[in-house]
Amino acid sequence: MAALARWCVRHRLIAVLLWLCAFGGATAAASVAGTSYSNDYSVPGTESGRAAQLLQAGFPGLGGDSDTVVWHTTKGTVRAADVEQSMTTALDRIARLPGVASVDGPYEGQGGRQISADGHTAYATVTFTQQAEDIGENEAKAVVGAAKAAEGDGLQVELGGSAIGLTETPNDRTAEVVGVLVAAVVLFLAFGSLAASLLPIATALIGVGTAHAGIGLLGHAMTVADFAPMLVGLGVGIDYALFIVTRHRRGLKRGLDVTEAAVSAVATTGRAVVFAGATVCIALLGMLILRLSFLNGVAVAASLTVILTVAASVTLLPALLSYIGPRALGRRERRRLAEHGPRPEVPTGLAARWSAFVERHPKLLGSLAVAVIALLALPTLSLHLGTSDQGNDPRTSTTRKAYDLLADGFGHGINGPLTLVTRVDGAADRLALDNLDTALRATPGVAAATPAAYATGGETAYLTVVPDSAPQSQATSALVDRLRETVLPRAEQGTSLDIQVGGVTASYDDFADVIVGKLPLFVGTVIGLGCLLLLLAFRSLGIPVKAAVMNIAAVAAAFGVVVAVFQWGWGSELLGLGRAGPIEPFLPVIMVSVLFGLSMDYQVFLVSRMYEEWLATGDNRRAVRVGLAETSRVINSAAVIMISVFLAFVLSGDRVIAMFGIALAAAVALDAFVLRTLLVPALMHLLGAANWWLPGWLERRLPHISIEPPECRAAHERLGRVPADRTGPDRIHEQQKEAQRDVRDIPG
Repeated sequence: MAALARWCVRHRLIAVLLWLCAFGGATAAASVAGTSYSNDYSVPGTESGRAAQLLQAGFPGLGGDSDTVVWHTTKGTVRAADVEQSMTTALDRIARLPGVASVDGPYEGQGGRQISADGHTAYATVTFTQQAEDIGENEAKAVVGAAKAAEGDGLQVELGGSAIGLTETPNDRTAEVVGVLVAAVVLFLAFGSLAASLLPIATALIGVGTAHAGIGLLGHAMTVADFAPMLVGLGVGIDYALFIVTRHRRGLKRGLDVTEAAVSAVATTGRAVVFAGATVCIALLGMLILRLSFLNGVAVAASLTVILTVAASVTLLPALLSYIGPRALGRRERRRLAEHGPRPEVPTGLAARWSAFVERHPKLLGSLAVAVIALLALPTLSLHLGTSDQGNDPRTSTTRKAYDLLADGFGHGINGPLTLVTRVDGAADRLALDNLDTALRATPGVAAATPAAYATGGETAYLTVVPDSAPQSQATSALVDRLRETVLPRAEQGTSLDIQVGGVTASYDDFADVIVGKLPLFVGTVIGLGCLLLLLAFRSLGIPVKAAVMNIAAVAAAFGVVVAVFQWGWGSELLGLGRAGPIEPFLPVIMVSVLFGLSMDYQVFLVSRMYEEWLATGDNRRAVRVGLAETSRVINSAAVIMISVFLAFVLSGDRVIAMFGIALAAAVALDAFVLRTLLVPALMHLLGAANWWLPGWLERRLPHISIEPPECRAAHERLGRVPADRTGPDRIHEQQKEAQRDVRDIPG
């Protein structure tokens, strides 16, 4: 690491130009190729997946995205001549728009079922030639404009559907801009130097910008969700650079020149950054064991972002630090250094007092932290996985208004009908299908069912079933199970039919079942690999076990916050996030990966400093006290930055991204302010030297992967690790007392 940092400092222009070329080249390539994001949650091999494939093969015309135009009148009915004329003109105009395959309205053919019983609401189905992710935003906006033009006195027109939803999501960079501005303020307050506060932001922007362009290109090779670039990016990149700049500034205050300070920072804190980045990538890539294409893309995309931000932190950042020279320190700090000369930075102020306070009251504070985490985690017990739909959009959006109009006029199930698809072979199959709609209408939970529709060749048929409950309702999920387990097997008797149940609710239920079934293996793998890395780095059994427990606690508490806000609806409408609804089925896996990785960051930075002090002194109380005092301020600053970046996700206007933002912000806040700076040091004080215990036979067999800087390893080799039951760490402390006496030796 030192050699790499020294090369980047000595050849700083080349290092900066290489990164700018990488950023410019990737951005140019992504602009030419365009993005190809896909939120395809289908799982091959599930029943809903097979239903979708059968429907696409038998009815190619139904393969495009289907959206809805809904109109409602309070004066007369939708059958009135003026309303019919206005809407027919609008629908004809929509049918001629580019990208529109067909428009099925209520004023022609068998469209009478598309008019509500009270005559005040009607809808038309607009079928596009492509799926929603392939439809241009301008095409969707043209449909909205043509439909809205028909609005008049007493006539309300709203639109719903996946393509229309594209027009509801703001494409500006408000969330990112807000996050960067808050980060800049926090960094300036922490450093007191404008130059030093801008470097972490510049480094993160280059690293994340390059990754964002790379992810855009990656979308052409594999399925990548549109929210993948936002999962981990600016927050992680700024935090990694923050840790290195903090160590660099400490070196300058000790009298090192700019080059040596930068090299020392990368050789010490840079090691922890690389290690922390590795743990985040391991947690993210753990999603690959689920073998779901949707999650594979998220894992690879997020890992690419982490890798590039780490690389920028240990290569680009030292080059930039050499450019600003001593201006990494504020004016007062430079003046003090010139007047009084270099001196070691001793923990003072609130950080030192807090560290001593934790040392004096470990049991009380540890119990308080456990109580807070347990209270916040309680809502997780009622977690309900399911599909949120446009009924969860903000009430001011046209998609939410269309959803509510359809629900009021035709019942909630109209917003998420089920599709029954099967191959047909012979007269017996046709006879059974022709009678199936009657049996379906008599099934509890079914509001309506259409007769079977046959493909041109007659080999494939489908029926549409409208539930009497909303798509995200547990009653609709129960109906799917009832159809699959009871109703359809009875109808298939004596035939060769194999009826598959598809539709939005069925596909989400299948997706959730697959994920829940593999969740124990996934969580066990991620935790196991993370603990193994910590075991190798810190040569201790206690540190990995505590880290695993803390990370699970942070995840549980963060999910409790998500359930309270999004599932229970506490403040969701106030925040512009729409009304309450279930939690997306893919959220647990992605959040466990991201939260576990981010939680490990603070664990590594906190414990690595404690480990350095333990190796140098053998005194656990001093190691915990010094480690907490010296890292708590920078950890808290990093946490405030990351929390601000994640909370800014709420401004995106997307419910799923807002879920990620609130969950990540809550997890980071709890991890930094409750777990790492309160519960972890309290437990380490209570456990004493047992924190660092490792059986001798295991010590001899484990390979050495060190986070601590070389000088600390040298000190460790000189002192030796003296077993606590023979001489004890206090004896080592006494041997070094005179050489290391400062305020940090004063016990809490």
